[in-house]
Amino acid sequence: MLGSLTLTKTATHHLHSRTSIAANHFTNHKPIPTFSPQQGSISLNKRTITSSSSHWNSGSVRAMAEVGTLAEAKAGAYSFGSGVKQALISLSDKHDLALLGKGLEALGYSIVSTGGTAFALVEAGISVTKVEELTCFPEMLDGRVKTLHPSIHGGILAKRDQKHHMEALNKHGIGTFDIIVVNLYPFYDKVSSKSGITFDDGIENIDIGGPAMIRAAAKNHKDVLVVVDSKDYVALLEFLKSGKDDEQFRRKLAWKAFQHVASYDSAVSEWLWKQTAGDKFPPSFTVPLSLKSSLRYGENPHQKAAFYVDKSLSEVRAGGIATAIQHHGKEMSYNNYLDADAAWNCVTEFEDPTCVIVKHTNPCGVASREDILEAYRLAVRADPVSAFGGIVAFNVEVDEALAKDIREFRSPTDGETRMFYEIVVAPKYTEKGLETLRGKSKTLRILEASKNEKGKLSLRQVGGGWLAQDSDDLNPKDIQFNTVSEKTPVQSELSDAKFAWLCVKHVKSNAIVIAKNKCMLGMGSGQPNRVESLRIAFRKAGEEAKGAALASDAFFPFAWNDAVEEACQNGIGVIAEPGGSIRDADAIDCCNKYGVSLLFTNVRHFRH
Repeated sequence: MLGSLTLTKTATHHLHSRTSIAANHFTNHKPIPTFSPQQGSISLNKRTITSSSSHWNSGSVRAMAEVGTLAEAKAGAYSFGSGVKQALISLSDKHDLALLGKGLEALGYSIVSTGGTAFALVEAGISVTKVEELTCFPEMLDGRVKTLHPSIHGGILAKRDQKHHMEALNKHGIGTFDIIVVNLYPFYDKVSSKSGITFDDGIENIDIGGPAMIRAAAKNHKDVLVVVDSKDYVALLEFLKSGKDDEQFRRKLAWKAFQHVASYDSAVSEWLWKQTAGDKFPPSFTVPLSLKSSLRYGENPHQKAAFYVDKSLSEVRAGGIATAIQHHGKEMSYNNYLDADAAWNCVTEFEDPTCVIVKHTNPCGVASREDILEAYRLAVRADPVSAFGGIVAFNVEVDEALAKDIREFRSPTDGETRMFYEIVVAPKYTEKGLETLRGKSKTLRILEASKNEKGKLSLRQVGGGWLAQDSDDLNPKDIQFNTVSEKTPVQSELSDAKFAWLCVKHVKSNAIVIAKNKCMLGMGSGQPNRVESLRIAFRKAGEEAKGAALASDAFFPFAWNDAVEEACQNGIGVIAEPGGSIRDADAIDCCNKYGVSLLFTNVRHFRH
């Protein structure tokens, strides 16, 4: 699973946690020790270098002296370079590090490590060789450069079955690495934290050496095992204990490594693009997805399916069904996710306590009341046949009383059949409310979700490409309901029109909604022509449609002997539509003839 590591970070002065622990925890590097190729012992050598360049400080001279001496001494020096199994471990997230280190040590691996990781291994009683002892070069540039060295990358990238590769390593005294265990600076967590982060701090949290080692090891996975996830430590140790090689195991670890780095880089890219104040639609971008669950099937049983969570920075704490907590019931299906998303997106648009019931992504019942029990019952009554087997969503807490009503309420069609639902979704539940709902059915899925933030990017796939657009976040407060008819709606009619308009926004086009007193009475959806949608809505609303409000997701192309006149003849009190047709004047004249209020919103709500 991608994005599964929880990365932590130390204080600012220990920013580069893989390289920040002082050398005196291990070996005194004044002078840096080297191995004698003749005796296999450590000798301490110094060389004095003078420079006429006044801008070189003593530290620079000392570092150069150490490098000069060590470069001469290191060829063929490292005993672990010949035949000894070697692992390099460099971690920001040190979860289960002791388990890994002890396991590798028990299997005869020599462990090479960097600052903070090396210190943690030593604290766990594990022998460690510091990276500086291989590179013969001290950490520099505040930790920006440490593992970026031929002694590291040569040992990772060398192909063991290529004679000239191995001869090159021997010539330069470089040992091979069999295992690379690395995870990265917590860039994602830092730039998405609630407290925020400065641009400069964000830049310093971009890992360079870590991704380089991961990519190198993954490229050479035939010879090097690469691990980026602590969840794979046990599998790694079991693989090593077996003594058998497995090409598929190596490839899977390599894939995971490249995917880990790709996801990391996508977060950096997304963050940097936002810092440029560029267009909302960059020339290219990557969406990092993390597998949440494999599904039984897709829309139909013959289609395989899975559900992924969007790990983009823009989705952090942004709400939505993907991050909902499931408290009870069967595993979610492909269609369950679609329907739950539609219900949740609709119900969270309303400010008053509201219940929304969805079937096949269309709201078939919507009602708002101060008493949420009443709202629930009205939502069911709007279309009890469609509501049966649907998804019920609330924008308020579900308490014991509401839960009991959900569990016991009988269908208005016969007054006997208990209403059945696939899913209940709400922002929260009381303890008793949850307990009561769990008693309704073993299969009822109970979800707790947070509201979607506004301003999200909406993506939709088409064959060979993706469509991107702003999410449709407009609500009645954001627009004007302009009266264009002779009759001006009274306040209750205007309120009904706004309610119907908000409902129709969530109905598939062509969409018509009839509503009154904050209750949806009927809706028509998905018809190729608007007249048919209108007739379906009236059939469901029945006599209650008289004096009600009607909202259309788009303008009416015709009025006379068409949808507008038919609505007026059926007793509608007010119509809300975007306007914009070349025959708008006909719609106005028609409403004036029948004494119906007509409101233009100048906002269309197509939903395909």
